[in-house]
Amino acid sequence: MNYDLPAARWWYGALLLGIAVLLFGLHLGQVFPPDAHAVDPGYGAPILAFEFAGGQHDLIAIFGPDSDPRQVGRLAAMRTGNEQDHIYMLLYTGFLASGLIALSHELGLRALKAAATLPILAGLCDVWENWLLFDIQAAFTVGDYSPAMASLPYPVAAKFALLALTNVAIGLGIARIGRWHELAGTLVIVACVPVLMAIAVPARYGWTLLASTGGGWIVLLGLAMMASWRAAVRKRPLVESEMPAPATRRAEPDAAPAARKLFGRRGA
Repeated sequence: MNYDLPAARWWYGALLLGIAVLLFGLHLGQVFPPDAHAVDPGYGAPILAFEFAGGQHDLIAIFGPDSDPRQVGRLAAMRTGNEQDHIYMLLYTGFLASGLIALSHELGLRALKAAATLPILAGLCDVWENWLLFDIQAAFTVGDYSPAMASLPYPVAAKFALLALTNVAIGLGIARIGRWHELAGTLVIVACVPVLMAIAVPARYGWTLLASTGGGWIVLLGLAMMASWRAAVRKRPLVESEMPAPATRRAEPDAAPAARKLFGRRGA
């Protein structure tokens, strides 16, 4: 069976980038401040509370007042984490786009290749968000208010919505692979529902964002491992199309025997 070589290359890229996303994500978890001054526990990580901040009172709840001796440490950790976050954006954008393109080659669905633009747009929204966060934090450090706070909700909501749509595309693609993959694809799609809840009420459901978006990434990474192994070891694609059976030619009925020609006169 001929293997679609472009699919294998994209799977290899998705595998390497997926491993990098996992490792660098664990690293970033150690860089960002582990706790906040007094944020609602529904946000989860302090970085999520910062992304959904709506005013000075939210910033004080995250970093603490000037009298808090840990304020400087939180500000420094948040700044460092957001600076390194640009590397993370490149990694997850490449991982998700590569996985969708690989699925497109495997299944022959051009729509999945078009869906690869979703994580790229999400990464651009993430860059815009980080630029606003830098401005907001710089103003807060000197005791001032940044007008960027008014624009912050737009890139944050767009980023998570685009990542949710990316997972929906991944789930639909996985479900098309075969019967045994339908459950995994359905779970990836259903897990995107809390994203809308988190965007609407982040103080209560913000903690669900990590599981909602990360679940689809883990499934895609596992799929990339499986596809890469099949390509490298077994030299076979992840999705094996069934070759149509050759059409059998319908046998034509035997022609009726020709009438026997009689010579001479018929009997009366």
